[in-house]
This record gives sequence, C-alpha cells and structure tokens, in this order.
Amino acid sequence: MNMDNDLFEKGLAARKKTLGEEYVNKSLQQADDFSRPFQEAMTAWCWGFGWGDETINSKTRSMMNLAMIGALGKMTEWETHLKGALNNGVSVDEIKAIIHIIGIYCGVPQALECFRSARKILDEAGLFEE
Repeated sequence: MNMDNDLFEKGLAARKKTLGEEYVNKSLQQADDFSRPFQEAMTAWCWGFGWGDETINSKTRSMMNLAMIGALGKMTEWETHLKGALNNGVSVDEIKAIIHIIGIYCGVPQALECFRSARKILDEAGLFEE
C-alpha cells in the first residue's frame, strides 16, 4: 500500500465500528487487483481522514451521510449506511426525520425510495415501528 498506514488503520477501525467487522472484512477479502487500491484509498481517506476527525461524532456523521447519500439516490450505499447509522445510535424517529428532509429538498420520489429502503432494513433489524 502506498498511503499512510496509520490513516488506513484508523479508517479500518472506524469503518468496522460503523459498518460491522463482517461487512468490512468481506469487502476487503473480495477486493482483487482491480478494486483493492480503491478499497484501501477509501478506507484511509473516507474513514481514516473523514470519519477519523473527531470534531463531529459518529452519530451526527451517520445522519449527515444518510441525508447526502439519500439526496444522491445511491440506495445500495444508503442501505449500508442506514445499518451503520443504527450501529451509531440513530433512532427510527431520527431516520424518519432525515427522510422528511430528503423529501423537502430532493423531492417526494426520492423520499419514497428512502422509506422503501428504510422499511426493508428496519424490518431486517426488527426495528420497524408502525
């Protein structure tokens, strides 16, 4: 690896804390010569540099990510980060409020996509509240 190993290790710890060790290990194990450099750079940059900055706590960062990724409509990543947000203490009511903001600023169709994805993830986690 050509990058700062300390930043990678810091990122790896933050990534595992939020997304879970099983998910992260699987992502790294499935990486090949084609995708490994990106996995390593993303772990160091996004998770080591970005999430490693303690100015904003992990719960707030997760909430920000849900809003931004939801706004982009990247639903596979949104579901991954929704699971991470739950790990970081984001409540079902906070998730609902985030989706409301996505609807206001990004449109009703995108909010509906987020609600569909959230229902799936919250059902899987046994957290869906009627």
